[in-house]
Amino acid sequence: MFSLPDVILIPVFGNLGLVFFLFVMVSIKRMQAMREGNIATDDLAHKGNEPEASRRWANNLNNQFEVPALFYALIALLYATGSVNWIYVVLAFLFLTGRILHTAVQVSGDNVSLRGKVFTINFCAVTGMWLVFFMDRWFS
Repeated sequence: MFSLPDVILIPVFGNLGLVFFLFVMVSIKRMQAMREGNIATDDLAHKGNEPEASRRWANNLNNQFEVPALFYALIALLYATGSVNWIYVVLAFLFLTGRILHTAVQVSGDNVSLRGKVFTINFCAVTGMWLVFFMDRWFS
């Protein structure tokens, strides 16, 4: 079936799927805004001119290139060094769950407090992964 190193790629593919979904949603929301006359094409060239409906999606898409970069880098290191274990796999799935929840909260409203709480899930997961990685290297 799947080897352990392959299992850790499932959250990677899941997060990549989320990123591609967000690219599509940003495009759809922007086209809707232009069709409804809420924004001109040229307005998209200037940050801050975007209507709220597409801004939420675009902001979330931008977030996918911040903390997730730390996740992708570590997964590549783990995979390349053959260091994948169940702790990393569980934390990787927790990371993906946090990213999905963060997206759902961010695109549905301006509840910054809730968004911060769900962000903490994925932030703690990736931080935990890096701490385990460093501890494995320093203390083995």
